[in-house]
Amino acid sequence: MVHSFSSRFLFRSLAAFVLVWGGLFRPLAAAPADASARTLRVLFIGNSFTNRHTLARIVKDMAEAGHPKLTFEYMSVIYAGRTLADHWKFASQNYIQVATLTAEEQARTIASLAALAAQEPKNGHLKSALGRHTTLAKDLERLRQKWDVVVLQSYKDDLDGEQSSFCEYAPKFAALARAAGARVVLYETTPNTQNERPVTSPPDPAPVIAKARVIAGLARRIGATVVPMSSVALRCQVTQPQFTLRYLTDAHPNQTMAYLTACTFYGALFDRSPVGLTVDTVTETRPGHKAGEDPDGNPLTRTFSAQERAQLQAAAWEGLQWFRETTAVPPL
Repeated sequence: MVHSFSSRFLFRSLAAFVLVWGGLFRPLAAAPADASARTLRVLFIGNSFTNRHTLARIVKDMAEAGHPKLTFEYMSVIYAGRTLADHWKFASQNYIQVATLTAEEQARTIASLAALAAQEPKNGHLKSALGRHTTLAKDLERLRQKWDVVVLQSYKDDLDGEQSSFCEYAPKFAALARAAGARVVLYETTPNTQNERPVTSPPDPAPVIAKARVIAGLARRIGATVVPMSSVALRCQVTQPQFTLRYLTDAHPNQTMAYLTACTFYGALFDRSPVGLTVDTVTETRPGHKAGEDPDGNPLTRTFSAQERAQLQAAAWEGLQWFRETTAVPPL
């Protein structure tokens, strides 16, 4: 594939940025694999940026591939197009507390949601939340478990600096997660910088730097680690401009971005490079106009070559390290 500039040119165009903000291109050594069998229980709270491609399943596959004695169990609480503020309104915080949640507390939640649904009859998400919590009440004893990790996904609610809604609601969820003994992961999505075509001009790092500072400050305040996809996407765009990270006809992450995101989750969760993982496929879960095709008319499942895997894995790890080093947010 021919581009109007090479990745070497992009590298040079960002050289000053890298020197000032430090360490973007320096790989770190991988941590040793776990020696003992264990189970990691992870709760994902988000929207379609978590749900598409069954992202949690890809993270599970990578986690278990990289740690053969690990069992990765997960649950996802998803409301399409919604933010953490909406999740709070829909009482998704009850899932964080499911180990100790009482039947009486859940009954009060259901009554509150029913009242809200009556006030907002056109709000389909409230109806969905009411149904979800009714099911939770029925299955409460069966679903009781303690989470090791709670993932809080952003979605365009992290674009207004420290005044962002994400910065208001993430601490509320995080306080409950920490009280329940769980580690908090902030999954920062980047719908505004995902490229639908191969990159043909140097990306502007300024918005990424600004956003990284805000997310890093939030992470420090609440004791969270970060899956910083704007930083990782920038790294991929700089070094591998041939990759696209979203669909042409759909603003969601494509299979490549889903793979890149899962690699970043792996690095953030285990403080270990994903380079060398053998997981090689991602399947779109929402077909396009034709059955069996993704939104751009390609096969739903993309299988990445060994070279492509290595390129994406390296971009994820190096982007994660750049975020940590430039914002002073260490792994937890």
